[in-house]
Amino acid sequence: MHAYFDCFSGISGDMTLGAFVDLGVPLEWLQDAISGVLPQNNFELSVSSVSKMGIGAKKVDVRIKDKNTSRDYAAIKSLITNSNMPDNARKTSLEIFEKIALAESKIHGCETDAVHFHEVGAVDSIVDITGTALCVDYLGIDTVFSSKIPSGKGFVDCRHGRLPVPAPATIEILKDVPVYGTDIPHELVTPTGAAIIKTLSSGFGLMPDMVIQKTGYGAGSRDLDVMPNLLRISIGTIQDKIKDGPEGTPDSLDEKLVLVETCIDDMNPEFFGFLMDRLFEDNALDVYWIPVYMKKNRPGTMVHVLCPLSSKENIMTRILTETTSSGVRCYDVTRRALPRKQRNVETSYGNLQVKEITRPDGSISIVPEFDICKAIAIEKNIPVKIVYDTILKEAGDAKNKQ
Repeated sequence: MHAYFDCFSGISGDMTLGAFVDLGVPLEWLQDAISGVLPQNNFELSVSSVSKMGIGAKKVDVRIKDKNTSRDYAAIKSLITNSNMPDNARKTSLEIFEKIALAESKIHGCETDAVHFHEVGAVDSIVDITGTALCVDYLGIDTVFSSKIPSGKGFVDCRHGRLPVPAPATIEILKDVPVYGTDIPHELVTPTGAAIIKTLSSGFGLMPDMVIQKTGYGAGSRDLDVMPNLLRISIGTIQDKIKDGPEGTPDSLDEKLVLVETCIDDMNPEFFGFLMDRLFEDNALDVYWIPVYMKKNRPGTMVHVLCPLSSKENIMTRILTETTSSGVRCYDVTRRALPRKQRNVETSYGNLQVKEITRPDGSISIVPEFDICKAIAIEKNIPVKIVYDTILKEAGDAKNKQ
């Protein structure tokens, strides 16, 4: 399941919970699940149906029973780590809180674990963040994409005084995230909302091709003059393949993919083999190296990786982690793939799997699986070419007899 966050009016914790409840997460379940982190006598959730400029939405409110509760980041980490949340929800919650704590520690000049402020310590922030992570897990959302993030203008009052919009913590969290300014004189993105979307989203931009199954709207507290104050979340399946190929290509598939590339001139060449293996583990469809000459005529290697849109973030992270590269580029591409399927054939080496590829003229090509050929060649101590050619001939003969 994939989700697209349309943050046309910004994002906050309560807006996110409202949209998830509108998508079908039961409020009673959510209250019980969060109580695995916070005792129910600390908070109470309520939901109401509201209308923002004619659009129906859900408004989730958190009633705090102990308003004097305040925690530092170390205490919050302990709460979540020792909770009975599902592993994925626990990991997501910790990542969201870490982004806020790191931003606040930088702004206030203190150690991260010692960060002590209401924006993280308040019960409603814990509810918003752990509740969001639990909702993602409940709905089975694997990948999140988001629109670019809008910014309001003006000032916001907090316990530190009167601060510019976006608040310092918000703008620190949104580093490396595409944002754009608006003339709306209000805070559109809270630190909690910024940390949620930066943690969840694999990319920012236009909605990807997807089959939408359901859409939910979460309402903010404020009424805006120029637009409905809503967060819209759509869930469904990503459309990577379009089955309407041109005439003469029966059942051909046009796939929307991403090409990720970088150039490297200062890495031990032995590392490239390891990198290729890890990239395929990350769901790369194709990986190849191109010799290039870089600045000052230094010989280098261009790394090209073809992958689905849903794997782009993991592929980029892998390259930046496993290599000496300091940056990657990515492009949207379209690949036309001929229809293919796996089938088993009887050969002198036993019942083996081969690929059948349908050509544009309707003819069938048979391709033995190289890894299978390699294993047989090693086991029988014969050249792999002989194994390959034997399987190809016997599979072709079997096909012609059908």
